[in-house]
Amino acid sequence: MATLPKDAARPVHGAQFLTDSFQRGLAHWNHERLAPAFPEADWQQMLDRDARMIRLEGAFLESLRAEIAQEAASAPTDADGFVAWFEALQDKGPGQGDPLFPWIAEEATREQLSWFLEQEAAGEAGFDDLVAYTQVKLPKQAKLELARNYWDEMGRGNPKGVHGPMLDGLIAALQLDARIDNTVWESLALANAMTAMATSRRYAWHSVGALGVIELTAPGRSAATATGLRRLGFSADERRYFDLHAVLDVKHSEAWNREALQPLVAEDPRRATAIAEGALIRLTCGARCFERYRAELW
Repeated sequence: MATLPKDAARPVHGAQFLTDSFQRGLAHWNHERLAPAFPEADWQQMLDRDARMIRLEGAFLESLRAEIAQEAASAPTDADGFVAWFEALQDKGPGQGDPLFPWIAEEATREQLSWFLEQEAAGEAGFDDLVAYTQVKLPKQAKLELARNYWDEMGRGNPKGVHGPMLDGLIAALQLDARIDNTVWESLALANAMTAMATSRRYAWHSVGALGVIELTAPGRSAATATGLRRLGFSADERRYFDLHAVLDVKHSEAWNREALQPLVAEDPRRATAIAEGALIRLTCGARCFERYRAELW
């Protein structure tokens, strides 16, 4: 059973969320609650635990929203204006242009790159699963776009093309110990925030924004990581996950913005602010990761 934070029975606010103990407790709980399981005799006690954790998870997300609310409120609420604002996050959003990635491409040693990938792998929330949770009951056009994205993530039905195992192969080649307890809290907080938005329907529009901004901003980071792996002598098969996302996510982002964001905001302009908040939460959590990685690696 997941180890709960000591303060799991009472509200926690602000900086108290940004700690190893809280984020590890939340990560272990997410790992346990989302895993397929069987009925247990103590299911009522588990529901009581889950209720406490859901309140804490919600308060964590609200603290992240408070950080970016003012910036998100400035996003246009007409569909074309909003998509233009969203696409500008690729250059102007939090964490974009971070010097970590040119350094990974050009200078990082095998040991340094291994540590970076270990943090990224252990904090990976599973893009395919997040998309699957998010698409529940979405309007048809957006739902279809998320379905197409999910099908790509699943290799279009070809087991060799499923994206997750590609990363697992690189982890095995590097003999990484990608575990929650070896991961810095910033990486766990990113995964926990993504999971919270995808699994709670009151943050469904936030999740659409958070997932969309991953597709928008991932290609550059993936390309830099692939370059670093190539420089250090890794094979094409071992680099495949990052080589693929450096190219495929460009197309995914264009389709996501056109087929999901534009019609969703056109149908209900209120969604623009929620989608913007989700995108900025994702980018802000990512920027914290990059800062921590640089502090550890440099």
